[in-house]
Amino acid sequence: MILTIDLSSQIPIYQQIRDRVVEAVATGELAQGSPLPSTRQLAADLGINFHTVNKAYDLLRQEGLLVLNRKTGAVVQRDARTGPPPAGFTEEWSARLRTLLAEAVAQGLDGPGVLAACRTALTTFAGDVDATEQGEPA
Repeated sequence: MILTIDLSSQIPIYQQIRDRVVEAVATGELAQGSPLPSTRQLAADLGINFHTVNKAYDLLRQEGLLVLNRKTGAVVQRDARTGPPPAGFTEEWSARLRTLLAEAVAQGLDGPGVLAACRTALTTFAGDVDATEQGEPA
């Protein structure tokens, strides 16, 4: 997995790391059991403090996507295509989604534009929906 971050972004570096790992799991680039670099190794590779990487890994652990232990290091715990989400995930995710949609509307995107962007994003993930589920003709 090639992980890229933008040091000049307004998004905190730990959040960018977390987001890139989540995207890699969603696309299938990182499957269940895939190891991630150690916090020190990834920090050295990116030229950042290892505590920043540790914070990203801890977020991923809390979200149930990583297992962290001394023997194996950071390992992907969840395959994007298996089972229902953990308890409470849907409610929290829906709240974040509402905020993202509000940002899009506040910036002037219309409903069809937002839906088109969602469809485009979904097609890039391993567990994407097919065209009939997206409301498009088969």
